[in-house]
Amino acid sequence: MELILVQKKIFEMRGHKVMLDRDLAELYGVPTKSLNLAVKRNIKRFPSEFMFQLTKEEFDTLRFQNGTSK
Repeated sequence: MELILVQKKIFEMRGHKVMLDRDLAELYGVPTKSLNLAVKRNIKRFPSEFMFQLTKEEFDTLRFQNGTSK
């Protein structure tokens, strides 16, 4: 994935630059479900501030900003 394409998948939420799990999975060439399972299996390796779950409102805002209905 080219740098410009990656940069377009970085968003700001709650004052942090973030990438969605589906975009990280695409970057690593794995299914989103596999990425999430790997994270869950190794949760102790990640700092607590490494990830968070979007609220429905945050997700909807992000979805409409990007013109996607995924």
